[in-house]
Amino acid sequence: MHRFFLPPVAIQTDSVLFPLETAHQILRVLRLRVGDTVIVLDNLGGQYRVELTLVSSEQVRGRVIDKTLAEGEPPVHLSMYLCLTQREKFEWMLQKCTEVGAAEFTPVLSGRSLVQDKHAYENKHSRWERIIQEAAEQSGRGKIPRLNLPLDYAAAVETARTKNDICLVAWEQENTLRLPDSLQGAPSGANLALLIGPEGGLTAEEVNQAVQMGWQAVSLGPRILRMETAAVVSAALMIDWFETRAG
Repeated sequence: MHRFFLPPVAIQTDSVLFPLETAHQILRVLRLRVGDTVIVLDNLGGQYRVELTLVSSEQVRGRVIDKTLAEGEPPVHLSMYLCLTQREKFEWMLQKCTEVGAAEFTPVLSGRSLVQDKHAYENKHSRWERIIQEAAEQSGRGKIPRLNLPLDYAAAVETARTKNDICLVAWEQENTLRLPDSLQGAPSGANLALLIGPEGGLTAEEVNQAVQMGWQAVSLGPRILRMETAAVVSAALMIDWFETRAG
């Protein structure tokens, strides 16, 4: 069943008026008809089963059949701090990490980031938000992950430490602490931060800077992973660790 995130103002007690962009998708792309049923989410935790009652070039409306709590959200809040890289790779990470359950993204400018101008990416914010929303709809998420503006490395590690219970930085030179071991004792509902370095890796100075602020350097195993692989694998491992224990 097709899923759409809509602003809460579009959802009334017993009816839904679809915004123009979504209405166009329903009419022209998906070719849905009157009587078809879709899922509407308000991004506040509500999920609505809606029967389409009007599908035209002017507007699309629906009747609320029932409302339930939205599903698809993990029992932890995972914030991903991703160093800026080529557009295609970065967008792929946003999409796939959304699918596995990440709740928040912050682009980071580190010393070895392939892209050194964070302002060049600020005009891509709307595009990235659309990618995240579409991935959330496709994967059955109950909420759309938040996308923050890019931060310099120092600001990113400091900001994350003030907002999260556990902050982890994946580092290929860490040989002692494995990612799953770093989560032992963490409660369900914890706020987690995960920092993924650029293609050339984080420098020892950058990792030490994070560790001095309370971050933990963790290993993802004996093999060297590409940046985008490390992001998705580590996010999936962390969320699965908590979901398995939540039963």
